[in-house]
Amino acid sequence: MRAAWRSVAGTLTTANLWMGYAAGILIAVSAVVLTGEVLGRYFLDRPTDWALELCIFMLIAATFLAAGHTLAAKGHVNIDIVDHLLHGTVNRWRLLLADLGAAGLCGFVAANAWRLTAVAYREDWVANSIWSPRLWIPFAFIAGGMSLLALQYIVQIVDERVVPLLRKGGDGRT
Repeated sequence: MRAAWRSVAGTLTTANLWMGYAAGILIAVSAVVLTGEVLGRYFLDRPTDWALELCIFMLIAATFLAAGHTLAAKGHVNIDIVDHLLHGTVNRWRLLLADLGAAGLCGFVAANAWRLTAVAYREDWVANSIWSPRLWIPFAFIAGGMSLLALQYIVQIVDERVVPLLRKGGDGRT
């Protein structure tokens, strides 16, 4: 059972790492597209209809795809002062409850984002612009990113909260 869990957790962490790389590439491409649009508009007097909206979509994708990797890399905001104010056992339970709440919220958002993606795809929703890109695309990035984040929270709950609590010696924090 432990080997199967390690395999699942490792696969998810690796997938989130690759999503972090993809997010970095999306941000870089977005910067190039936006810079090209500004230069084209300024020097060639040729503005585009699609560049800003494409960059917004890429930044949405980057934000949500990188969320799971950010959690795995301990890059999310943390309030350390509370750690110093609470006793070790209380702090372990606080961290567990916080992670359970965050996982539940992310799972709720992911489920609703998948539902919204399906509706947008089925009803062929498009953005209200001249370019008119399909809206299921950014919705799918939101849904996928939140799903990966919820799953990464589950890995964190098991590996860093539950296992140390069961050992009764760990602090529930890494």
